[in-house]
Amino acid sequence: MRVLYGRYYAARDAAVAAHVPDGASVLELCCGPARLYERELRGRIGSYVALEASERFVARLRRRGVDARRADVATAELPVADVVVMQASLYQFLPAADAMVRRMRAAARASVIIAEPVRNLASSPLGFVARLGARAAATAEGAQAQRFDADSLGALLRGGFGDAITFQAPVPGGREHLYVLRGAAAPA
Repeated sequence: MRVLYGRYYAARDAAVAAHVPDGASVLELCCGPARLYERELRGRIGSYVALEASERFVARLRRRGVDARRADVATAELPVADVVVMQASLYQFLPAADAMVRRMRAAARASVIIAEPVRNLASSPLGFVARLGARAAATAEGAQAQRFDADSLGALLRGGFGDAITFQAPVPGGREHLYVLRGAAAPA
């Protein structure tokens, strides 16, 4: 990831964190190493729950004192939080990514933050680069060939959730687009 994002790697986390209010409860789906929490959110939010399919990531986060839970977010019950975050993982739910966004909104009291790649190595016209990119971004189920570009991500989110979008912009460096949607969970 550091190679792909270059000098914008830290800016990606900062761009997402800027939309998380101080003191908020946060649920991060497909959190991986929970870099967002470790670098930007720890110490300034109320609570953090990480859901991740990788047992290795969950074990490492638990050793660091993070409330990390192993779960298939496509089917697991999502805990309600003020803010629900998903970074660089919505493509894993294609072709039914809209259902995942609905589930995220139902779990979010205030907002849903989605940062998703729109320039992908897996979409490269160079065969070996595309294979390398697909392998690097493979899920537990294997390679995921389908990815978003700016148009398809925008069509999904504006088409099904346009009234709920409160912010959208490219992340510094332009590799990802950031969307913030209003949550739909009842207030606590």
